[in-house]
Amino acid sequence: MATITKKELIDRIAEQTQAKRVVVKRVVQSFLDEIIDELSQNNRLEFRDFGVFEVRTREARIAQNPKTLERVNVPAKRTVKFKMGRLMKEKLGDTANSAAE
Repeated sequence: MATITKKELIDRIAEQTQAKRVVVKRVVQSFLDEIIDELSQNNRLEFRDFGVFEVRTREARIAQNPKTLERVNVPAKRTVKFKMGRLMKEKLGDTANSAAE
């Protein structure tokens, strides 16, 4: 498994589209900034066949430190949930079942 950076993605897109790297970089960064802005406003983002991003609130809870067994208050927090779309599901396949076999 490899880690792909934003720079590597930008380089690939620039090569595939024959667009200048600086233009692709600006577009990709603008796209990511817009996603962050929309999620910060609790908006749901839906990209057909790719997936859906939405903000969820995790309730406050009491957890336990496994070393000291001390109870700790964990405050509520917002988190982002991603649900895969059709094309991503098809491309990734059912890895949970194939790994078990």
